[in-house]
Amino acid sequence: MIQARNRWRDAAVRAWLPVLLLACWQILAQLGILNPLLFPPPSKLLRAAASMLRSGDLTEQLRVSLMRLAAGLAIGAGAGLFCGLAMGASRGARRSLEFIISGLYSTPKLTLLPVVMLLIGVGNQAGVVLTALTSFGLMAIHCLDAVRNLNRAYVDLAINYGAGRREVFFKVYLPGCLPQIFTGFRLTVGRALVMTISVEMIISSNGMGSMIWKAWQTFTTEKLYVAVLVIAGTGALFHYALLWFEKLLIPWKTTSDTA
Repeated sequence: MIQARNRWRDAAVRAWLPVLLLACWQILAQLGILNPLLFPPPSKLLRAAASMLRSGDLTEQLRVSLMRLAAGLAIGAGAGLFCGLAMGASRGARRSLEFIISGLYSTPKLTLLPVVMLLIGVGNQAGVVLTALTSFGLMAIHCLDAVRNLNRAYVDLAINYGAGRREVFFKVYLPGCLPQIFTGFRLTVGRALVMTISVEMIISSNGMGSMIWKAWQTFTTEKLYVAVLVIAGTGALFHYALLWFEKLLIPWKTTSDTA
């Protein structure tokens, strides 16, 4: 009973500010203080969203964007996880890869779009590649920092008890680095979503980014705001879903944070 009450309280604390902002938006639009062409009231956005859902346009464009995001994350975050842990565990790997990964991480990925289009052409692949590059650099940096921050005494203790490299990696490095890895992955998902939508706005004929761009070109501001709000809601949903999964997978981090 107490836990349910706490969950409702937490939900109310998270929801009150967005609800207040939407209410103020609705009132100001109805009073004519906000230009309805530039700031359609939330009630009008709700009707537009319902119409887009009935036609299937909104769900289809969201599905396309999420597929690109998932593909880029699977490739980039997976490779970044492996390389980051390898650099942290091996001095040779760190010396070989750190300069390249640091340079890639610091490079604005959209500047690579012309190069990617030259190499593989215009299409879904270009967006997936840039999303993967974004995910790779960020994930690798966080995984490297996670290994560096790991208490070396745990590694030495495992080695003294006869653990091999494989056992040290899977039983010491990976569990010890999981909290920071999850933090890095949450940030990676958000950055990857930004990159996916950005590329769609430039070169794609479908997806949420393309929907935003077409809505701006045709001045259908209702669709524009609906698309932006759906993207924002999707990002928030990913954030809280990953937090929930992190609590299940790494309960010791939750205990230490709340102590």
